[in-house]
Amino acid sequence: MPPLTSTSPLTAETRHAVSIVLNGAPRTGHAHPRLLLSDFLRHELGAHGTRVGCEHGVCGACTVRIDGVAARACLTLAVQAEGRRIDTIEGLTRANGGCMTALQEAFRRHHALQCGFCTAGILMSLTDYLGRNPKPTEEELRDMLSGHLCRCTGYAGIVRAVMDVTGRTRTEAAHV
Repeated sequence: MPPLTSTSPLTAETRHAVSIVLNGAPRTGHAHPRLLLSDFLRHELGAHGTRVGCEHGVCGACTVRIDGVAARACLTLAVQAEGRRIDTIEGLTRANGGCMTALQEAFRRHHALQCGFCTAGILMSLTDYLGRNPKPTEEELRDMLSGHLCRCTGYAGIVRAVMDVTGRTRTEAAHV
């Protein structure tokens, strides 16, 4: 199928080629115009780390980075990702030479995950957030995490992990 061009109409009954850079590698798949990016990544490209929770953009489990910015894959159409760089949880270790990132290590150390369903989305959001705010206070961090639903951890381990990786203790963060 030829690449989608600006003159090609998106028709509901036709699957269209969607080319992206997924975790640093060029990838092409095909999608109907209404296919969600989360489903495209999982079912068309095999990036199963992107979880689908609420499908309404509320839980944050499907968070990926689009051109470096955290975004909900369940609120983005696959065709909107054409030509964009998409980073998923699978790409974090790949970008770190095959090793877990400091944030992933801190999650392990501080038991910041239990069932793991929400973890990929939280890590993707935190990777973006800490890139913009490398020394958040605990209050700022908790505010950012309020966009993610985790039913297992109570967030305490997540907060400890982030404070650890940013070089702050919870006590220090509370007095800033």
